Amino acid sequence: MGTRLAAMLCGVALTAGTLLSAPAATAQASAYPTSKFDVTVGNTFTRGTITWYARSVTLTGVHRSVDVDYCRGTSAFTLTTRNAELGRGFSDERVCGTSREFTLPVEADVQGGAAVVRVCLDDGGAPDNITYYKCERYGRP
Repeated sequence: MGTRLAAMLCGVALTAGTLLSAPAATAQASAYPTSKFDVTVGNTFTRGTITWYARSVTLTGVHRSVDVDYCRGTSAFTLTTRNAELGRGFSDERVCGTSREFTLPVEADVQGGAAVVRVCLDDGGAPDNITYYKCERYGRP
């Protein structure tokens, strides 16, 4: 009987030790909704993910240009359900004959945030002198 009691107490001690050394459970924050985007013209593109926040969005992705003489960039516009523009953003660096990752935050400072994001593949020019090759609209999930 003594051997069984010792084995049982040892098992209880091991279980208690395992429970005490386990990491504490943490409350997981609810994830923000995301949408995939892909705007392609020929073999140039901008593609990635839109993350929808309460008063902004962030695009993370890659844009690509295949020719050093023809550069590309990414532009994004946040819109209401009635297509009123809330904010706009432009990628910091254009790409010429290469690919590059980017992160592009765009304001949408109204209750509930943007209803739509318009993502454009552009020539990477200055915002006041830019050529948009193709734009696609993505609704909030």
